[in-house]
Parts: sequence; C-alpha cells; structure tokens
Amino acid sequence: MPVVQPTPSVPNPEGRRIITFGTFDLFHVGHVNVLRRARALGDWLIVGISSDELNARKKGRQPYFSIDERLAIVGDNRFVDEVFVEESLEQKADYLRDYRADVLVMGDDWQGRFDHYGSICEVVYLPRTPEISSTQIITIVRADINAA
Repeated sequence: MPVVQPTPSVPNPEGRRIITFGTFDLFHVGHVNVLRRARALGDWLIVGISSDELNARKKGRQPYFSIDERLAIVGDNRFVDEVFVEESLEQKADYLRDYRADVLVMGDDWQGRFDHYGSICEVVYLPRTPEISSTQIITIVRADINAA
C-alpha cells in the first residue's frame, strides 16, 4: 500500500523556512535531535528525504525502509512541517529555491561542503548526536547476526 506524502498544514507558510536533507533510515534519536534543533531555527521545517535510488548511489546500498515509509516516519514527526523526495544531489540549489529556504541545515560531518549555497540561503551545520547513526546500527546488527 503506497503511503501518501504529508500535506503542509498551512498553504503558504510565512516566516523563516528551514530545510534539511537526509536518508532518515532506521529512524533514531540522532534524527529526532537534528529535526528538533533545525525546527528551533525557524518557523517551518522542510525535509528532503533521499530517494531509494539516490541512497543506493550515495551509500552503495538500498535503505531498509522504502521511500514511502521514510516519508511517513519523518513527515509525522511533530517538528516537521513538510517532506519531499530528494532525487539528486546535483539539484540541491533547485530544491533550496523551489522551497524558498531561508536556512539550509546539515550535520557538522558535512562542515564546509555546503558553504557555496550561502548565496541562496544561510547555511548552518549542527553537531551530530555522538555514537549513533543508521550505518552504525546496521553494522552492529550484522555483527550480532554473524556472531550468532
């Protein structure tokens, strides 16, 4: 059954628009923390979620949860106002313009790599939650399975 993408609760939200991007696979407390802190920077939080194909190109593997499932998981988070599918890294500038972003938020593991978008919007790097990532969870689970 396909999951319907959440609809913004306000048709044309005013105020400071924040945008962030990610895969958001195996949703965990690190994801909650970045969404909470990103939302605190403005009035409307937009999240671009990497498509299954984009994730396979970026990380060399398919996400555990499908794009429809990840849209629902992230879109139903209370800090998030709008979600969309990020199809290509090369379209980042278009996404920033199309969604009228005032601030681009990325994790500090990307420090400096998005500064060139500063002519479109403010760029903010937030600290990652230590010792947690979807990749780390997958690695631990695989190791546990192999040890069993």
